[in-house]
Amino acid sequence: MENSWATFGRDLHLDLTGPGGLRAALLRALRDAVRSGRLAPGTRLPSSRSLAADLGIARNTVADAYAELVAEGWLSARQGSGTRVAERVLPRATPPAARRSPGPGPGPGPGPGPRPADRADRPRFVLTAGTPDVSAFPRTAWLAAARRALTTAPSEAFGYNTPYGRPELRTVLADYLARARGVRADPDRIVICAGFIQGLALLSRVLGTGRLAVESYGLDFHRAVITRAGLRTVALPVDERGARTDELAALDDVRAALLTPAHQFPTGVPLHPDRRAAAINWARATGGFILEDDYDGEFRYDRKPVGALQGLDPDHVVYLGTVSKSLAPALRLAWMVLPERLVDPVLALKGTGEWQSGALDQLTLAEFLSSGAYDRHLRGMRLRYRRRRDQLVAALADHASQVRVSGIAAGLHAVLELPPGTEQATLRAARRQGLALDGLSRFHDPTAPPASRDALVVAYGTPPDHSFAGAVDALLRALPSGEQEPGEQEPGE
Repeated sequence: MENSWATFGRDLHLDLTGPGGLRAALLRALRDAVRSGRLAPGTRLPSSRSLAADLGIARNTVADAYAELVAEGWLSARQGSGTRVAERVLPRATPPAARRSPGPGPGPGPGPGPRPADRADRPRFVLTAGTPDVSAFPRTAWLAAARRALTTAPSEAFGYNTPYGRPELRTVLADYLARARGVRADPDRIVICAGFIQGLALLSRVLGTGRLAVESYGLDFHRAVITRAGLRTVALPVDERGARTDELAALDDVRAALLTPAHQFPTGVPLHPDRRAAAINWARATGGFILEDDYDGEFRYDRKPVGALQGLDPDHVVYLGTVSKSLAPALRLAWMVLPERLVDPVLALKGTGEWQSGALDQLTLAEFLSSGAYDRHLRGMRLRYRRRRDQLVAALADHASQVRVSGIAAGLHAVLELPPGTEQATLRAARRQGLALDGLSRFHDPTAPPASRDALVVAYGTPPDHSFAGAVDALLRALPSGEQEPGEQEPGE
């Protein structure tokens, strides 16, 4: 479609050209109009019917775009006042940083992940969160990408790497993240890491002293990485709308906040648009940072994808992504998309130790992305995980209707709400069934006010296909019912 004009009380140019179809082009054009200030905060947008007629496109296309931009925090929708550009605190002016040109040299250097095994008696079935179905790793496609990458790799790629990571991967990632997650990613702001934990450790050390806010439900080893770097953590409560980012403004000496906005881990809720706006406003008002852990943002089923928080303000949000959930943790490949003022400090620290990922795996991932193999793999895994999720939900509806399931619109795990006081008994019953499983309480920050929820975190994405049905059967036997204690009935009785 040629460039189109729409009337918002005045002429506004919306460029609907570019890749991805009309919906993607409209999203891109409206984000650019808000970002550039051509659509000022508070501006009322035309109805979806009016804009669709003006642009000559389907009304559903406009309505879907409006809904996604509301979810991401670009727009707001209130009954009786229509759809408007969201009100946001203006960013502080920051001095431009000098362009970096680190030369080559020998400068050495989860998302949520599972706990290490500490028992010889391995469980029959594993439903603990943090690992995808590693049996589905695309070995043939990865090997083909590796061969192509090695064939075309420049000779210098086999020498010492730079702290940045390979330029081939950073360039391809910039395009992919902009297309798939709405990230504003200049290759010069992307730093490759050996996993999410390494990125979090680097950022925590760069931030130095003070406090870092974390969600009251999360991973204990994330908090440990932060405190080992010299920071203290403070817990933000989590409810059905995600983290209470509105409480950030009342906290003193907080340098940054670690959030999982697209799919809170482990409760599974997306961060509400008002909470997204509150997080951005706090960072802008204080000069702080949001550390966005987008650990499984590519997996969604019953809702439109929620774009990355980073797209709202790249100067105050650090975007952290990884292939640990989409491909395999063994690759140890992750990335940070940094605000300009953090790039030099992170590179300086990364160049002082063994912080680097293997260049050959980086080249392979770059080829895997650019060839379209990554997108094909993700499409196949979304279908596989959705079938498992549906199988789990159907089994619970048939055999454990008293258990409410939540957090299933996206991601690789579900939360099963239990009757009060039954979580620990259910976990004991699960162990008797040979099932490795975590309760929601395992992820609760002990420094936060006591939690009242009893629930299980069930990772339907972890088992291989051939054992999933057995894992679900074991889970059903362990769940409490109205007539008996959890796990009272043994298999075969």
